[in-house]
Amino acid sequence: MKKSLLRGKSFSPLFLVFFLFLSCGVFMGLKLRIEQIPRKKVPGSSIIYIPTGKFLKFATFGYSSFFADLIYLWAIQYYSDYSIPDRFHYLDHIFSIISELDPHYVDPYEIGSLIAVYEARDLNSALKILDRGLEKNPDQWLFPLEAGHLAQIFTKDYNLAKDYYRKAMGIKGAPDLTKRLYANAAFRTMDFKTSWETWLEIYTTVNDERIKKIASNHLYQVKAAIDVLVIKEAIGKFRAKFRRNPSELSQLVKAGYLASLPKDFDGQDYLYDPLTGEVKPTTIPWKR
Repeated sequence: MKKSLLRGKSFSPLFLVFFLFLSCGVFMGLKLRIEQIPRKKVPGSSIIYIPTGKFLKFATFGYSSFFADLIYLWAIQYYSDYSIPDRFHYLDHIFSIISELDPHYVDPYEIGSLIAVYEARDLNSALKILDRGLEKNPDQWLFPLEAGHLAQIFTKDYNLAKDYYRKAMGIKGAPDLTKRLYANAAFRTMDFKTSWETWLEIYTTVNDERIKKIASNHLYQVKAAIDVLVIKEAIGKFRAKFRRNPSELSQLVKAGYLASLPKDFDGQDYLYDPLTGEVKPTTIPWKR
């Protein structure tokens, strides 16, 4: 919440009291009037219509930040009322108004996205609100980081998450965790080259031994994924020619399908089952 609702303005106490009572009276009157309209007959009548933020900015006589605060506080109360079934119909509109009135008011972007995804179950609206926050505040890494997290958690869209994490990484002050999330998302999309390079950078530059161990485990995982794909491709070529799996992986080298047998990140041979053709590392990365 902002430290002051009345940034840069001075008011007499009498005027403030009068204005607040007047505002409350207007909102209460409108609310009572709206509640008299049957919701079943007028879809969306549960919400008080507010013009666009661009219009309101001119109509607030220089006090747009103050009105942004009022609408934000009202929105929190409104979207907390579970008795209103259609309260989410204008969610993006309401938070876009706050954005127009005060583009640099950070809290509504974050809270609006959380309401959208956790209450309305609308990831697209949540991402739209966060995208707007980044557009208005390009120095805020929080918005793309949160958007990537939501895309990863709610839809498993790691390509989208990777794009958001990359945006966050490019903003000054982004936490180190962002780079690790980016590397993991790259691995999930089978962009092994990007994942390997990012984890290797983390491994070679970090001083925290705990983080270095995490990076090492991921490097083991990425290398194993790359090597297993290469070995399985060679097995497929061997099988196509000889109508069987190789009895041991060294036959792939003798047959010319591999220049040499890859070893895992720890220098160990991969496990191979000639009956099934399965290839896997000797251990689980997190148990090294």
